[in-house]
Amino acid sequence: MTEEQATNAQQTADLVREGMFKNDRASRLLGMQIVDVKPGSATLAMTIRDDMLNGHDICHGGLITTLADSAFAYACNSYNELTVASGFGVDFIAPGRFGDVLTARCTEVSKAGRTGVYDTEVTNQRGERIAMFRGRSYTMKGKPAVPADRAA
Repeated sequence: MTEEQATNAQQTADLVREGMFKNDRASRLLGMQIVDVKPGSATLAMTIRDDMLNGHDICHGGLITTLADSAFAYACNSYNELTVASGFGVDFIAPGRFGDVLTARCTEVSKAGRTGVYDTEVTNQRGERIAMFRGRSYTMKGKPAVPADRAA
């Protein structure tokens, strides 16, 4: 990839980041912050609030999964082709606790045709692994993730 192609690819990823986040009510509701989006990868962070704790006083696994799924969404849509999840699996390794800042780092493993595989590692502020998430994606060819009228 030439330097110009890399610059254009990053500009596209930035466009998707901004355009998707404007309409991403779920991620905003949970206080997620987009740390970084690059072609094929994304990093998001979320602080565990009191209302995110389950009956065991640890972060609800569904909310950890939602953070990983959001990072997955930004990574696989970063090429500005409408891409949705076709499935995922998650393994919980350690609990998230009140006040922890969780970071989900998603990277593309494989992208061929309309399908992709992405791995997301969720860690806390001490770098301890909390969960591993593997997402499978399906791309709707010819449809932008962020239409031109929503991008600005």
